[in-house]
Amino acid sequence: MGDAFDQREDGFEKRFAMNEALRFKALARRNKQLGLWAAALLGQSGEAAEAYADALVARQVGREDDALAADLASQFAAAGVDLSAHRLQRKIAETLAEALASVQAGR
Repeated sequence: MGDAFDQREDGFEKRFAMNEALRFKALARRNKQLGLWAAALLGQSGEAAEAYADALVARQVGREDDALAADLASQFAAAGVDLSAHRLQRKIAETLAEALASVQAGR
């Protein structure tokens, strides 16, 4: 009976680790897409937009969505981009859903 319990526990641990890895990939992908979207709103394109998005991904590792929203909102405000908090939160949620679907589909 101990072996069955150990096998079940190992299965849960492996599933948890796999789910966390997928979540990490999805969050990184979401942040990259949000970075490209934000860069466009800030008037950046090409390599500057890519660099902005990459920097956003690096800054947000391990941080909560509220920190991401606050970071983007402060940058928008500094640049004079008028964007409501509600619209920003909706964009974050939409982009996460797209990223999760992409990661789960293996893309």
